[in-house]
Order: sequence, then C-alpha cells, then structure tokens
Amino acid sequence: MMMLMLSLLLLYAVAASAFGPLLKGSQYPVQQHTDASAPDHISPNLFASLERFSRLVDITYCVGTTGIAPPFSCVSRCDDFPTLDLVTTWNTGALMSDSCGYIAVDHGTASKSDIHNGSVNSRGHTMESKSQEAIIVAFRGTYSITNTVIDLSTIPQEYVPYPSPDQDESEAPKEPKYTCHNCTVHMGFLTSWKIARTVVLPALEPLRERYPDYPIFLVGHSLGGAVAALAALELKVISGWDKMAVTTFGEPRVGNDGFVEYLNSAFELGGVEKPIEAQTYRRVTHVDDPVPLLPLSEWGYRSHAGEFFISKSGLPPEPSDIRPCIGNSDARCIAGSAGESLRRTGRILAEKQAQNTPVWTGGLWDIPSRFKLWQLFFAHRDYFWRLGLCVPGGDPIDWGRDKYPNYTNGDEL
Repeated sequence: MMMLMLSLLLLYAVAASAFGPLLKGSQYPVQQHTDASAPDHISPNLFASLERFSRLVDITYCVGTTGIAPPFSCVSRCDDFPTLDLVTTWNTGALMSDSCGYIAVDHGTASKSDIHNGSVNSRGHTMESKSQEAIIVAFRGTYSITNTVIDLSTIPQEYVPYPSPDQDESEAPKEPKYTCHNCTVHMGFLTSWKIARTVVLPALEPLRERYPDYPIFLVGHSLGGAVAALAALELKVISGWDKMAVTTFGEPRVGNDGFVEYLNSAFELGGVEKPIEAQTYRRVTHVDDPVPLLPLSEWGYRSHAGEFFISKSGLPPEPSDIRPCIGNSDARCIAGSAGESLRRTGRILAEKQAQNTPVWTGGLWDIPSRFKLWQLFFAHRDYFWRLGLCVPGGDPIDWGRDKYPNYTNGDEL
C-alpha cells in the first residue's frame, strides 16, 4: 500500500512537470516576496524561544511509550526543564483519532543569574535559559508514516467552532469576535482534536483559575501541530484565552481558504500592523519537509501565515538559518518548492553547492518537496534537534551534541 502511494505521487510529480502549463490554473499561486524591509533571519531571542519549544514538543513522544512522571520526569529531555510540573498526559490511540500530549505548568526562573550554577557546555554557555511562568499544552505527532499519509488523504469536513464548555446551553449563543465563513478542515485532524479536547479543556479550567496571570503556550509537531492549531482557535475565540502563544513544527495544512482567513484574523497574522517576531503564532517549517505542503493544494487545502522557515538542511541551525516569511505562501520559504519543476532553478542549485550538499542536476529524483515522502524520516523531524524518539539524550543523532548557546533570555511573550 505504501509503495503504491509513493509510486502514484512520483507519477503525479512527473505529470505536473510535463504538463505544467495545462495544470497551472489548478495550482495555488505562490505569493512573491515584495517587502524589502523584511529581515532575512530571526533574532537570537526568538531563536532561543523556538529551540526551547522544540525540546518541549520532543518530550511528547514519551507519552504512550516510556511515559512522563510527576513532577516532570522522563527518559528524554525532561531534565532540561526543572521548573515544570506535570499536570496530565493523554493518549487516545492510533489511526485517525491519534492524539497524544501533556499539560504542564512552568513556574519560571526569576532571572538568568538564578541558574548560573547550572550545567555549562563546552563553549561556556548555560544549558537552560530563562523561562517565564506559563501553562504549556504540548501535542505529539504520529509515529506511523503510513497512517500519516492515509490521514492526509481524507476528505474535508465543515468546521464549526465549539461553544465554550462553561456556557449554559439554555442561553443564546455568544457572538464570537471572529467568524468562520465557508470553512472546511481535514477530517482526521478535527477528529483528533475532538477526542483530545475532552481531556485538555477540563484540565485547563482549574489551571486558569489557579494561575490567572500565566499565559498559555501551545506547541505541536506534525499531526500535533494541526491539532494545536484547532485547539488554539477554540481556546482563543471561544474560551477567551487572550494571553497565548502557539508554536508548531512541521504543521500540515489544516483547512481551506475560509479556515486560513479565520485563523489569520484570530491571530492577526499576515498584516503590517504587528512586527513579524511579535506574532503569537509561529509556524516553523524546514527545507525539504513535505508535510507543511500537505494535503495538496489541488485538494483545496491552504497554508496560513506565521511561517518561519529553516533553510539549512542539516543540524544544527543558527539564527541566520531561519527566515521570517510574509503572508500565507512566501516564495522564499517552503511554498517556493510547491510549484518548482523537476529541474531546480539555478539559484537553488547554487545554494546547495555553497552548502557542500549533494546536488541532483536533473532527472526523476530532483522533485518538489511536497512529493519527498521519504523526508518524513529526516527533514520532517529535523527541527533544531532530531525529534520523535523517547530515549535518553533524545535521538542518537543528537548524542554528544552541546546544548544551543544561551543567545539571550528566551522570553516567549
């Protein structure tokens, strides 16, 4: 089954290249970057925040395997976060209803000087930067590559935001600040959130009462990124959580044009009113990762704004390797590979040659990123660290690597 699907996708890639002019009308247009004032890389402060969240989402892969124990202990990266207290975990099983994750409370560190006695790496940098008090909800991706591909092929479903769980059903529905017109979302993603919300929402309400000043940080990888998007919308628009930040890694396309417009409006993404780094939704993508380009635009799915693109193929990236992106489909970012032909442009070839990475000068294997499903094992997991394996020290590819430099204090909001 898997080989058949790979073959079909490869044949589609060849056909798209050969008959590009005929198919051009069905392709989702890629926006050209025109804002010369946009930076080419992110600040050290944002880099520290994104890197920290990548480790927090990596810990989700312990749910359903070796587990996470109170106060916040696991065989992977839990020791990196001594200020976290575990609240709960959930694991709903495999297939389309797959949803795993945890909720924790970060009690924060008072200042950088408070951790000066902590571990120091070989370059003299502290191993953990300052964290602020927060409630953290982390969503895991799926282990099964087969289920991932099958899930991505399901039909769209109408999206209707849920009412607030504390709203009396006899009352007239409250008019939300943002409305979703003609919205559809991926059925598997919505199913996953429907199941997870029965655990997540009841656990969050008492935390909101106990820690009213704590912001809520949602983080997810792969399928977990899509579920985090749906969770964030409900918490923000319906439940009224105002102080919120969302960070996803390798998030697939969740819904159609209407859904994208709804999410962009709710999080004020893609406009000029707010600086790019001040956005509270960060959708991190990685070069050659096919998942942010799936499900296909030909099926009606679209990407939303808030993208930060890791342009470096290998690990580890630096702040200069991460580019803030403009709008929903910045041609300088992951969307730039969606419509590329089988022969890459000279610019991309030059970049690969400068990085001393292998270059395919043409032929079947030089295909658009959205068809590189083998990258589910590689680029889709390479977000600051190789994510997805709950063993001591993380994935063996990370063993022996120093922690990232403590560029700054790493405040998330």
